[in-house]
Amino acid sequence: MKPMKLTQKIRIFPTPEQEEVLWKLSEKCRLIYNFALAERRHAYRHGIKGVNYRKQQNDLPRIKKQYPEYTWVYSKVLQYVLRSLAADYESFFALRKNGYAEARSPRYKGKQYFTTIVYNQSGFKLEQGTISFSHNYNDIPLGFALPEKFSFDNTQVKQVAISAQRNRYFVTITHQVEEPAYVDNEQYQAIDLGVTHIVTAVNSQGKFLVVNNQRPDKYWNPKIARIQARRDRCKKFSNRWKLFNRIKRKYERKRDAQLKNFQHKLSTKLVNNTKANTLIVGDLEIKAMAQSKNVPNFIRSGLNRATQNTGTLGRFVHFLTYKSKRVGKRLIEFDECNTSRECYVCGKLHYMPIWQRVMNCECGNVITRDKNSCVVLMKRYLSQNAKWTGYQAFLDNLRQTAKGKTKVPSPSDGYGLEDSQEAPSVKVG
Repeated sequence: MKPMKLTQKIRIFPTPEQEEVLWKLSEKCRLIYNFALAERRHAYRHGIKGVNYRKQQNDLPRIKKQYPEYTWVYSKVLQYVLRSLAADYESFFALRKNGYAEARSPRYKGKQYFTTIVYNQSGFKLEQGTISFSHNYNDIPLGFALPEKFSFDNTQVKQVAISAQRNRYFVTITHQVEEPAYVDNEQYQAIDLGVTHIVTAVNSQGKFLVVNNQRPDKYWNPKIARIQARRDRCKKFSNRWKLFNRIKRKYERKRDAQLKNFQHKLSTKLVNNTKANTLIVGDLEIKAMAQSKNVPNFIRSGLNRATQNTGTLGRFVHFLTYKSKRVGKRLIEFDECNTSRECYVCGKLHYMPIWQRVMNCECGNVITRDKNSCVVLMKRYLSQNAKWTGYQAFLDNLRQTAKGKTKVPSPSDGYGLEDSQEAPSVKVG
């Protein structure tokens, strides 16, 4: 059995004295981040080498000696702040290297925001339903009660973070659990992700599942647009402008929460309600969809809004991945190049623009593009990674469930890797 890490976010209720401690510690973390960022920017402008995480970490003892107030913060918390800055810079340079010229360098943190305090591996203690943190400010203990439904083994907790959102405080506990062993039971389910139908799936028995995507953004976006229009007619940062801005942010939070809640519930049902221990998902690239040259300009804006307002399909795949691991199943991301264009019966490639939802092939196959895509995905995977009996059983079951509505290839047609020019790539989640 392999260990896997899970994260649980829990609300805490600090006293006014504890709130003061938290803000003091957060302020010191913010200043360390800003000073380290200023040093990196100065070094970059003047061509000074050697300013990295290791150098700035080694400077912490000198900074504490010169400014004793930084001793209020637990040492590993300050180290993690510098590590997060290094990670921000690595991400920035990686984006620039990959051609994203609009990527922005890390920015200074404003004092009006609460800087997350991260205790990595030490500096915290869990006992008898409470969690406490180490610090050296005013001798006020930082201890908080945890709900009874949450129980953690102190030896399995790897990291704890304290954060604040809209005057509410949370602890985020990252803990390690044992991952059940994966067993291939020769039952598979291929899933095609989309915009209109977030899930179109087919299993080894040839049965389809189609789930329409909930679009709370269609309800909230007009409200957000009206509030934003009223806000923009006010003087910026006036009391009335701030009022409308708070309402706008509230609507956006509700919209995003509903999308996320829908994806959580759907991913749980998909994992728990299938007999398949192997789930195959297309390796979908949202950015490539939006930037495709085959999409006309009058459709591009609607497609961009649809793909970005579905709660991000990448996040949905992440939910499926870790929830599969928790129950001993496996999710595999498989290359889905041309799965919507390739007829799953004869293999012919069709011109299928994004607005054309039904494939009508000369071989007699008439099927929606989403169903065709998940069948092609299943065939590609089974032809390379499963036993021939599993591939044959899937086509036999598909023929029985089609009931004459669609044409189904025979297992003797020899559909397999040898018919494709390039082997699809596989990524195990």
